[in-house]
Amino acid sequence: MNFETCFNTSSAILMEGALGERLKREFNIVFDNEVAMAGLIYDEKSRRAMETIFLEYLKTAEKYSLPFIATTPTRRANKERVLQSQFSEKIIRDNVCFLQEIKKKAGTHMFVGGLMGCKGDAYKGTDILSIEEAEEFHLWQANLFKSSGADFLYAGIMPALSEAIGMAKAMESTGLPYIISFMIRSNGKLIDGTTIHDAILNIDSLTFRKPIGYMTNCVHPSILLNALSAPFNKSKLVKDRFCGIQANTSALSPEELDNCIDLKISDSVSLATEMMKLEQYINTKIFGGCCGTDNNHMQEIAKRIKIIKKE
Repeated sequence: MNFETCFNTSSAILMEGALGERLKREFNIVFDNEVAMAGLIYDEKSRRAMETIFLEYLKTAEKYSLPFIATTPTRRANKERVLQSQFSEKIIRDNVCFLQEIKKKAGTHMFVGGLMGCKGDAYKGTDILSIEEAEEFHLWQANLFKSSGADFLYAGIMPALSEAIGMAKAMESTGLPYIISFMIRSNGKLIDGTTIHDAILNIDSLTFRKPIGYMTNCVHPSILLNALSAPFNKSKLVKDRFCGIQANTSALSPEELDNCIDLKISDSVSLATEMMKLEQYINTKIFGGCCGTDNNHMQEIAKRIKIIKKE
């Protein structure tokens, strides 16, 4: 089964929980200044730590008989940053291969996503590219993921419409299924002020091969609930096309989270409860975790999925 078939036929899919902040907090791992986590596969201690965390999440998916998707830690490994780093373009292939090795151990359907991100600061919405600039800028990384054997592409925490459109155009050209995930405020808009409805409408209308779905990541589910309840987002388009969340455990705004020194954590039961409330606005399909989550959160989320989706 390929990823697109799994997405279209499954009522729920489990995505990985937090990786980066767990590597820092639990394993005292330091990231590269240019490509962040992407270079960790070349360090034995870091590679083992990442494998440990991904296998925890995979085992949870297996326990609850859910398909599992994991994305490469490559959001910052774009062409500009890779060329400025000590690494080569091989870093993309090596990150895909790392997760493909874990996939061989899976006792459930597992799919590897190539994670990409905006050029600038996703939390502040700086250095936003135009549609044309974004398509050209992101095509390098998208093509490398295609040739490396990624199952799908994933654009994480996209703050602005123009770059999200260009990213989508770069992704669609590979022929791989892809997901666009936005950075969303509680007012129902992206960082640049575009509503969720308008963002989906524009990307869908300007691509030949549309994203298979839209998500948000790095926000608390209560923020998404407020965003989806805005009158301009209570549309059939949003209900049909918005499919998931990688949830933070903190309900702070993007700016507050970006400037936080201490990790903000809420308990697994309250987070899972909030995530399940999303069903009143969208047919949630992909459930994942972001900052503050660990495998306790993912187990509670998976348990609730089995109840609410009657899997």
